[in-house]
Amino acid sequence: MSSETVVLKVKMSCSGCSGAVNRVLEKMEGVESFDIDMKEQKVTVKGNVKPQDVFDTVSKTGKKTEFWVEPENNPTETATEAEPENKPSEAVTIDPVEPDNKPSETATVVSIEPENKPSETATVAA
Repeated sequence: MSSETVVLKVKMSCSGCSGAVNRVLEKMEGVESFDIDMKEQKVTVKGNVKPQDVFDTVSKTGKKTEFWVEPENNPTETATEAEPENKPSEAVTIDPVEPDNKPSETATVVSIEPENKPSETATVAA
């Protein structure tokens, strides 16, 4: 069996949870190394192991466990998601929508044109 890396998503809310996962992986045959990331809820196991065996072993802790799924076609997705928040210039493109949300400006534009019926303008402004 060749060396393999297995990545799981494991619901861990405290150090006790990660400790339970740590204990079962330390005892598992074929495990060369592993990393438990509580913040990401991610467990990475390296060694001569089968993915299903690692999954079954970690599941025995009682923690909700599933295989980690990463979007392979767009590895920079996380970086892309953060960028719009840091770029105020992109928010400026939303500004042209604002006049639609300001009825007072629309009423002013309508009242300037004498061809429109003033009574309708007064109704819109009211």
